Amino acid sequence: MEIAQLEDSPADRTRLDRLLLPAAKALRTGELVAFPTETVYGLGANALDADAVARIFAAKGRPGDNPLIIHVAHPADIEPLTTGLTPLAHCLLEAFAPGPLTLILPRSEIVPDIVTAGLDTVAVRIPAHPVARRLIELAGVPVAAPSANKSGRPSPTRAWHVEEDFSGLIPYIIDGGSCEFGLESTVLDLTDESPTILRPGAITQDMIDRVIGKHSGTSRKQGHASARAPKSPGMKYRHYAPKARLVICDQSSSLERAACLLAHLVEEGWQSPTTAQAEPRFGLYLCRETLVAFLQLSDLMHQADLPSGLALEIYAEHPDPQAASHHLFNALRSFDRRGMRLIVAEGLPLQGHGLAYMNRLVKAAGGGEPV
Repeated sequence: MEIAQLEDSPADRTRLDRLLLPAAKALRTGELVAFPTETVYGLGANALDADAVARIFAAKGRPGDNPLIIHVAHPADIEPLTTGLTPLAHCLLEAFAPGPLTLILPRSEIVPDIVTAGLDTVAVRIPAHPVARRLIELAGVPVAAPSANKSGRPSPTRAWHVEEDFSGLIPYIIDGGSCEFGLESTVLDLTDESPTILRPGAITQDMIDRVIGKHSGTSRKQGHASARAPKSPGMKYRHYAPKARLVICDQSSSLERAACLLAHLVEEGWQSPTTAQAEPRFGLYLCRETLVAFLQLSDLMHQADLPSGLALEIYAEHPDPQAASHHLFNALRSFDRRGMRLIVAEGLPLQGHGLAYMNRLVKAAGGGEPV
């Protein structure tokens, strides 16, 4: 397996092309390539080569009824994949492409069944990451790419996450550093009477409303999977799960969330704050404001160090759904590396970017409700 390490924003196009050409050739000839996007790392294959796409499903252990998103470099590249772009689709592409928005459109005959799980719709997007777009341009083919992780595991936002799941199993990983958003793209279905968000992401409902509000019928809401194949990834199966058990504290204030964190630790056998424990067992994912409240409640405020039984991942100074989203999957994988038994994560309000954050967090916890 070859890992190509790139600068975050490669300025030298010639050097970038030299690094990407072997991976682009691999995509053209049916191999798998993991590459960075602004959302998460993708595991790509030639979308028009059914055998190549089958390698994605085999490598990930992905169910065959879970469709893939096709990534292209330019709006014109979408046209052959669909039976027609409506004025609404053009409007959305003009506003948000390239960027973290996936559109569900009527599928054309050139798209293999394996990409769409046999549905008559296709999911397409134009990534904003310059490395992803240049790789697709050099490959000269549309690239089907789910997240580059084993199915069910936290999505990868750094190259080491990909290597952790696929070391020795795929020929290329392109290391483009940390992903900008840290959560998968918003998926918007344009094939029903009214546009419907099937998966929330960095492009929020309010942002979409401001662009197409005059075209919308009923309000857009997150879709739910049925017994048939879902139109979008992330709807039907358990996703994003760490090895440790994950619970969510979703109270309205930092003090209440801190009390919830402490209650879960005590319930799981956390000993008194002054009792040394051999290995870290409990991971806390929270902002510094909530951490301060937790330290006050647990009588740890004036201690120089945390007890050895605790591990922290602090995403920001104050509650911030965009920062929480950016760091979430890296935190879950880092906790797993340190052998956590329980992860307690801070929930945030279900509005704006908080919808996408809570969508992933609830799924990572097994699909249950926040506590």
